[in-house]
Amino acid sequence: MISRSLTAHITKTHLSAFQSPSLYQNLIIQSTTSIHSHSLSSLSSSQDYDYPQTLNQKDWLSPNEVVKIFQTLKNPNSALSVFTQISNRKDYKPNEALYSAVITKLALAKNFDAIDVVLARIKSEKGLCRISETFFYNVIKIYGNVAGRVDRAIETLFDMPNYGCWPTVKTFNFVLNLVVNSKRFDVVHEVYLGGCKLGIEIDACCLNIMIKGLCWRGDFDAAFKVLDEFPKQKCKPNVRTYSILMHGLCDRGKVEEAFGLLERMERENIEPDTITFNILISGLRKQGRVDEGIEFLHKMRLKGCGPNQATYQEVLYGLIDANKSVEAKDFLSRMISEGVSPSFDSFKSIIKGLCKKNLMEDVDWVLKQMVRHGFVPRRGMWKQIIRCLFSGHGSYACFPIAEILEN
Repeated sequence: MISRSLTAHITKTHLSAFQSPSLYQNLIIQSTTSIHSHSLSSLSSSQDYDYPQTLNQKDWLSPNEVVKIFQTLKNPNSALSVFTQISNRKDYKPNEALYSAVITKLALAKNFDAIDVVLARIKSEKGLCRISETFFYNVIKIYGNVAGRVDRAIETLFDMPNYGCWPTVKTFNFVLNLVVNSKRFDVVHEVYLGGCKLGIEIDACCLNIMIKGLCWRGDFDAAFKVLDEFPKQKCKPNVRTYSILMHGLCDRGKVEEAFGLLERMERENIEPDTITFNILISGLRKQGRVDEGIEFLHKMRLKGCGPNQATYQEVLYGLIDANKSVEAKDFLSRMISEGVSPSFDSFKSIIKGLCKKNLMEDVDWVLKQMVRHGFVPRRGMWKQIIRCLFSGHGSYACFPIAEILEN
């Protein structure tokens, strides 16, 4: 459960905007009012749909046959109308599979208001069938990822007990992460504190999400307080925890503090992974400390952590940013020899730098490697190469470059 110390800290520093009634209680009241203002029949009558002939038969339809009707429905906009017809049959027997099939079709039709109506119907039929957490998890994903209705996702989470279903930490963390990723910092702490009412046992993933949100806000004091909260919650910080903090610090230019966390990880016997090292190398690059980035790449290998494409790319971009085109070309050669494919922008930027130094032999080598890796040089790049070729001190310098580029 959420400890009193963290709750008090968050309440003191972030919850001044929540003196009014609870957010999710207001959302539930507003949504319920909205849902009851639209009858099921009025929504269904306004839709054109392909009417399944199976519904005209007098024979008894099994639950599997009813689900199949929705799975084979060609027009998803007709889902609610068909559901209305099925619910009026004497053999209507609601079940989770049926509800899921209807909501899946409504999501395809982007008819999210109709999903609200179906959920209201499910609540009114509570006791006729049991609804699992997986069902609500999928509905919340639709609201959050497809509909972009974050408030509705929050409301559904806190309304689950009214359907006779309590969420686990998996669903709770999904909603919390959705709120953070949507940068809804005005509600994230109330959602977090609301976990107590849902009986949620806070885990490391939940605390990591909170740290991510606080880092995005730039509130590192609160983020470190959450880090200190792990033992109180009987949780252990993991490599993901520290990587999130390091990423936030590096984004704000606090690279030295990020490296301090690396030392703390070692003291706590938490092994950094490739992502951790990439974050720190990226932080060094942003400060123009490319030589330290290369040195850190060597240390990374010594610690038994293998670099990936992103690692090499960060170092390469650092050399390019520092206008070290020759060193970048040599590092590019190293990448290729180790089976790492550089990006198109890498080839483009290195060629640009080499052209400025009139190093045509190096340009020729990079150009050939670029083509071998499946990239096609564009017109602007060819202009740079031709300009370099004909403005040097060789025999090509006598040609009128402006005329060549125009042609």
